[in-house]
Amino acid sequence: MRIRKMMILLCALVLVLAACSSGSNSGAGTNADANASTNNGTNAATNNGAADTPDNAAGNNAEEAYSTPEMDFDLGGKTIKIVSWWDMTIPEDNPDNIQRKKNLDELMKKHNFKVEYVAIDYGEYQEKATASLLAGEPIGDIVRMGKTYTVPTLVKQDLLWPIDEYTKNPRAFNQKVTNEYYQYEGRGYGFSEGHANLVQGIFYNRTLLNQLGLKPLQEYVNEDNWNWDTFIQVAKEANKDTNNDGKLDTWGLANLSLMDHALYSNNTGLTKGDKQNLEDPATLDALNFVSRLATEQVARPTEGGDWTEPGQFFRQGNTLMYAGALWELGGMQTDMPDYELGFVPFPKGPNATEYHSYEGLFQALTIPKAVENPEQLMYIWEKINDIESMYDYPDQGWYETLFTNEDDINNAKMVAPNMIILDHNTFPNLKYYDFVGELNSGVSVSTVVEKYKSAFQAAIDEVYAP
Repeated sequence: MRIRKMMILLCALVLVLAACSSGSNSGAGTNADANASTNNGTNAATNNGAADTPDNAAGNNAEEAYSTPEMDFDLGGKTIKIVSWWDMTIPEDNPDNIQRKKNLDELMKKHNFKVEYVAIDYGEYQEKATASLLAGEPIGDIVRMGKTYTVPTLVKQDLLWPIDEYTKNPRAFNQKVTNEYYQYEGRGYGFSEGHANLVQGIFYNRTLLNQLGLKPLQEYVNEDNWNWDTFIQVAKEANKDTNNDGKLDTWGLANLSLMDHALYSNNTGLTKGDKQNLEDPATLDALNFVSRLATEQVARPTEGGDWTEPGQFFRQGNTLMYAGALWELGGMQTDMPDYELGFVPFPKGPNATEYHSYEGLFQALTIPKAVENPEQLMYIWEKINDIESMYDYPDQGWYETLFTNEDDINNAKMVAPNMIILDHNTFPNLKYYDFVGELNSGVSVSTVVEKYKSAFQAAIDEVYAP
């Protein structure tokens, strides 16, 4: 299957390069303005690069996909500044990006503008970006902003344009970003440069699993029996004294605390909009799961390390499971060349009907209110990204460089569309770590909830207050 896919990719690359070298504007997806004038996507029976994402399903059929009609305007040589904490210059590293770059070049020529990509160090980004908005002198025309300090803090000050009326093209925009993740009072303020979502779940040492003679984790997923109970069961089974010296030398779980994973895997959160959510039954289930992990001493005990300790434990090769994000996998594979690593979703909680992923520091692109003609910027962004993707699903190329096992790829594909945003980081005075610390120290769930629910609400009110 991988060979067939590679042949398809190579063929597509040859075709795109041939089109670029000939300078032809014929063919699907090679001319953004021609596509706009037809008022649809491009040819039917193509994949928009987000086939597995329900909210983008309309993009699979050109006759159903909306595309903004062609606009005629002249920006008079204006330089559009696109600001992020990395350089967002479009790399010409695959056929999709080659087409995006070609679209941009044609748009710059037609609408008389230039583009400057500005990268600002992450450590100082929030302060600089926020200060520029408050001063009415934004650092860019299209500016990446973290949700934790943007919604509601900046949007309720009328510092950003609502842009949901311009993001209706599902081929060019991830509909969830605008219509769900970046919403405030019924309007959407953020948009995306792609359809991919962050993948979170359980990485496991398949080599160690086989050495311990444990049931393959994939079988639990295949049986739809991968839940909190079976997860704890597996972790305990891997806590072994293999050399009979009276001490454990293999462990089942590297993470001592799994609060965020417990929340998203049960389709809940500590906060919900402008309210604390501690007493919600799904949240109480998650808190009880976290408490159980602590009181039953399921995870490998800490050795006094920092937040990187769980990952370090996993790299030693004697710990079966590690809960983390997909971007960590490449480093783990480099550090563990003698082990085969696998990936499964984080197990489902009782309130979940499907597996989820999550993001706690979500970010998206925005347009400052001080910038004129947001409809023109959004039109340009749409036409850059309105392409006929060669990929079957978002991040396919990356997944296939990370994984050699089809089950692992399918698991990543399964959780990505179901990403949940946890918003508790939006509130600086929420005392999240104090709350989690008490649960992990053995304080009962009822006691912790009673102690913190009012404090949580007060922290939320500080941000949402008029």
